[in-house]
Amino acid sequence: MLAVILSIPLRVRVMSHFDTLISASDLEAIMDTGNLRIVDCRFSLLDPDAGRAQYNAGHLPGAVYADLDRDLAGPIDPSTGRHPLPDGTTFERTLRRLGIDNESQVVAYDDAGGGLAARLWWMLRWMGHERVAVLDGGITAWQAAGLPIETDTVVSKSGTFTGTSGSLPVVTTDEVLAAIGSGEGMILVDARDAARYRGEHEPIDPVAGHVPGAINLPFSNGLRPDGTWKSADELYASWQAVLDGVPDELQLAVMCGSGVTACHLALAAKIAGIREPALYAGSWSEWVVDSGRPVAADSG
Repeated sequence: MLAVILSIPLRVRVMSHFDTLISASDLEAIMDTGNLRIVDCRFSLLDPDAGRAQYNAGHLPGAVYADLDRDLAGPIDPSTGRHPLPDGTTFERTLRRLGIDNESQVVAYDDAGGGLAARLWWMLRWMGHERVAVLDGGITAWQAAGLPIETDTVVSKSGTFTGTSGSLPVVTTDEVLAAIGSGEGMILVDARDAARYRGEHEPIDPVAGHVPGAINLPFSNGLRPDGTWKSADELYASWQAVLDGVPDELQLAVMCGSGVTACHLALAAKIAGIREPALYAGSWSEWVVDSGRPVAADSG
């Protein structure tokens, strides 16, 4: 007689993790979790010291501060844009200094609709870490919910994070140039506001306009008036409108001024459930360092 062995599954409590967005209420619910690391990513391109000053004036409990220029970008040289990616080894050290481990649930926030926090979200995933989310509505939503703010500078223990860059696709300026030269192979989506894309004004970089053939989808289109994110269905509809008629075999890539708010589009794509776009990390600020590269503009 054959013995029949019944396998009875044990009920195991599995801690949920967040890999796109997290609401203020959900974050409050896991604030006492030992592996939580909150990172304040506020920054101003026009005043690079403003983000740190805002952090010092008040931040989420337990949050550490990541500076866009120093922590989320590599060294600038005459051939790069304003925020080139750091090498993986350097960024690994930065993540450890911020107290991040491989088991950490990381939550990034800002006061810019996620336009800055999404850069850390993307970079952690580029290093192979999936347990990272952006606070929906940022610090504004946190305070609107009546949740506490503290002013103490957080000194975290050194983290033990290990990872390797390259888990997400990146395209170079040479690859973009080759693609537009051949007229095939890539669809480039620009996250800057419409006026900058059209070349009507350029408040930061020395040349106005856009990469020829690039399509405009301002990252702010993914947000509601209160700075929270639109639904997955709404984001999907926005992406479908942009990609209407675009062959699936074309590589999808996102860009902006310096490879920061482009990450917001990458997050929107993940929420919407469409294919993962590559990041053109150099973006417009790198494109225009060489006057020989073509520029398109439509200010009419």
